[in-house]
Amino acid sequence: MLSRQWIHGWLLLLPALAFIFLFTHIPAVTTIWNSFQSTPRGRRPSQFVGLDNYERLIGDPVFWKVLVNNLWFALGTIPVSIALSIAMALFVNRAFAGRSLVRMAYFTPTVLPLIAVANIWLFFYTPGFGLIDQVLGAFGRGQTNLLGSPDTALGAIIVVSIWKEAGFFMIFYLAALQAIPPQLAEAARIEGAGGWTIFRRITFPMMMPTTLFVSINAVINAFRLVDHIFILTGGGPDNASSLLLYYIYETSFRFWDTAYGATLTVVMLALLGLFAIGQFFLFDRKVHYK
Repeated sequence: MLSRQWIHGWLLLLPALAFIFLFTHIPAVTTIWNSFQSTPRGRRPSQFVGLDNYERLIGDPVFWKVLVNNLWFALGTIPVSIALSIAMALFVNRAFAGRSLVRMAYFTPTVLPLIAVANIWLFFYTPGFGLIDQVLGAFGRGQTNLLGSPDTALGAIIVVSIWKEAGFFMIFYLAALQAIPPQLAEAARIEGAGGWTIFRRITFPMMMPTTLFVSINAVINAFRLVDHIFILTGGGPDNASSLLLYYIYETSFRFWDTAYGATLTVVMLALLGLFAIGQFFLFDRKVHYK
């Protein structure tokens, strides 16, 4: 009886496992193997080159620049997106007229395609004709070129990403808030605790499992952005707004250096793995509390 149930269970899992191996595990192993190969050119097949691609990566100034850009991008988007999503979830968790409409408004940017979001913000950022310059012009300010300046291009993309992601994270925090027993806050108020104390001592600690989940997804999102850069800046000026995945795209598909693109991919996956492990160790005691 147990053996039949075991067989039935694995048969139910088999389609999902097949897709996971075909589209996740096998490509991952192939990418690692290709990072030790040269890029095939015409009739010349790829050859095993060992660690040559990794040595090239260490001496590649563009890689280090886009990596630093990506770290700044992560530092700019992750904390702000999480803080903003918590604030929005706390606001729409209250009872007030039009609450459903406000929730929908917060969540709407999430369902928009990435290309559509980039084009909307391109209208805002366009020098002279964009909405930002139109508003600034009413106050006597000159034209701005936020996407064309090395000092502001990355910051402009950070703003777009925060606007896109905060509503998505808000849904998870809203679900977490609704799962917290209201008796805890009521008991704290009876003891004289204020709103900030209740949030710091009760609400936020109870949301730590959600924070762990959201933070991991936020890190992944910070390293997989391509669409916004493709539409808004093309990685410029002078790679000032280029991120790691966009550099992988350019290397692999624009310059057709697939072996070096595979090497960059392996490094990015290793970084994401280290960040995920670090987050689990950082939040482990705060998530699994008694």
